[in-house]
Amino acid sequence: MTTRRFSHFVAIDWSGAKGERQKGIAVALALAEGGPPVLVRPGHVWSREDALALLRNDLPDDALVGLDLSPGLPFIDRGGYFPGWPASPASARDLWAMVDRICVDDPHLSASSLVAHPQAREHFRHGKDDCGRHFQPGAGRLRLTEERQKRHRLSPSSCFNLVGAAQVGKSSLTGMRLLHRLADRHAIWPFDPLPDQGSVVVEIYTSLAARASGMRAGRSKITDGETLDRALGELGSPPHSPLPDYSDHTTDALLTAAWLRAVAHDPALWQPEGLDAVAQTEGWTFGVV
Repeated sequence: MTTRRFSHFVAIDWSGAKGERQKGIAVALALAEGGPPVLVRPGHVWSREDALALLRNDLPDDALVGLDLSPGLPFIDRGGYFPGWPASPASARDLWAMVDRICVDDPHLSASSLVAHPQAREHFRHGKDDCGRHFQPGAGRLRLTEERQKRHRLSPSSCFNLVGAAQVGKSSLTGMRLLHRLADRHAIWPFDPLPDQGSVVVEIYTSLAARASGMRAGRSKITDGETLDRALGELGSPPHSPLPDYSDHTTDALLTAAWLRAVAHDPALWQPEGLDAVAQTEGWTFGVV
């Protein structure tokens, strides 16, 4: 397999929190020609609509974009996203369309209507003592790529879990609304094959970039410039320009943009074992093998 050469690498730390503007969203850019990664619109408090507009209208022609969200729900373990619900979609693209349709009146690309839907809500964990009757006991269902993430000393959380600091369900559902509105504009891997030209969107897990930079499990969040520069150096990146303040969202985005630049040329990352079985339903986290 001949791997694409991209000119720009963009990493977006995403948020599914309530409200219009989210301090949890950060966007970083690294150039293929070198130099440190930089924040896009530093100091700006992003909305999900802002990120959508950037990706639709202001993205360089040949960018690799990493979104820190899950583009699909578990499927192959039970033969469907929502077993027992006749309206359960058969593919990720149909899932994105369904989420966007049910949530069309939810502001700010939120997805509260989906998790409140009478059939869908039975599959989610909504609170400590509020689990839908189809929520898998314990940690909840995982996608194949999330099971594989454990090889990288990662601790994935089920997309059906909507509770706790580590939950990814809300960010993933809001992200599906974003993907539905991007699908006609850019290739979204692996649902689309890797094209010969044009920008490509992939799923990322920022902790994977942290592991690759030498950060230990359980200590992958960076909140100071010195630690960030050490991690960037492990990825072959120059030190960053100092920031007015540091949050794990901005450092996650900066480090992951540098990581994408360092690894995107590796053909093995574009054809992991097991991908074919889930390429149209669950998707895959780029970098997980």
